[in-house]
Amino acid sequence: GWKDAISTTIINFNNEKMQITWAARELFPGMNVSFSYTFDEGKHKVWKTCPIYLLDQDYNSGCFFKTEGPTLAISIRNSNGSEELFSKRLKSDFYIKPNRPENVTFFWKEDTVTVSCNKPERAVKCLRLELQYKSKFDKDWQSRTSKCCSVGEQGFDPRKCYSFRVRLKRLVPYCNVVNYSSDWEAETFWMNGTLLDSCDDDIKSQSNTVIVLSCLLAVLLMILILLILLCKWQRLQKSVMPAIPDPKYIFTDLFNDHNGNFQEWIDKTDHAMVQTKLEYEEPECIIEAESQQEDKKNSDKQGPQEKIFSFSRADENNDPKVAQAACQMPTSNTITSFAGFQILMNDDMYVLL
Repeated sequence: GWKDAISTTIINFNNEKMQITWAARELFPGMNVSFSYTFDEGKHKVWKTCPIYLLDQDYNSGCFFKTEGPTLAISIRNSNGSEELFSKRLKSDFYIKPNRPENVTFFWKEDTVTVSCNKPERAVKCLRLELQYKSKFDKDWQSRTSKCCSVGEQGFDPRKCYSFRVRLKRLVPYCNVVNYSSDWEAETFWMNGTLLDSCDDDIKSQSNTVIVLSCLLAVLLMILILLILLCKWQRLQKSVMPAIPDPKYIFTDLFNDHNGNFQEWIDKTDHAMVQTKLEYEEPECIIEAESQQEDKKNSDKQGPQEKIFSFSRADENNDPKVAQAACQMPTSNTITSFAGFQILMNDDMYVLL
């Protein structure tokens, strides 16, 4: 009875190659076994020895051979073949593992994706096409299965990058006693119907966009700060060093209508001016070095229109000629106020104050 309890793994690769394995070290410790098989039926069976052994630490643990029919009989014996340790008959068609889907195509229409592949030559009714996908925000794969060899799914967001993979599956228990599926076809990456190398490219492009936008915002912020500082600097400059008004803009009619002829302009605008004539009498210059008492008397007698000029250097240097020259003033001046300016008019000159 222990012969029937031996566990084996049987795989029929697309009904082309057979692989049968067993746990050699657990089942037959310290013993190297031999394997033989046959696809013939009836009394005249022709047993074939294993062409390719699979090894586990130098012990035979499996056999790889060609599929030659739907019915298979296997036998495991001791190393010289004198004693049979295990035997079994089976239907090889119930252990088929299909190949990967071939010529996989993706068709995008708005939010719907349709995936198709070439139909296999045999057992199409026993096959199902499985589609799995996930976006970069999903942790697990989403699965969709349909008849071979086309499957469609809706609800894809064009702003997301998706990973897709497909494979073929055998129906259980109608076609297979073991749930075998093909290996996954190479994973592909799509975004809004465009094939990408990977979804990392989309993440990098978004990160690059964020970096560019951040740099632009930083530049705009710096320009705004500079403008604010410039405005404050102009205000500070005006408060510390007020601008000197240009008479060209204040006395526009003087330069435009009279070509700068001050006498002609003053005659025509005399009615708009407020004239204040101040008569000055030539004051008597007294040098401080002569008499302090006389200086005090003169200061008491000085009227509102008199002014005594004192020159300390002339006093220190005892140079009466310099002091006398400094006291010479015009005998009559006229001061006119207009538009915030003062105009000093003498007999032969005008001075804008």
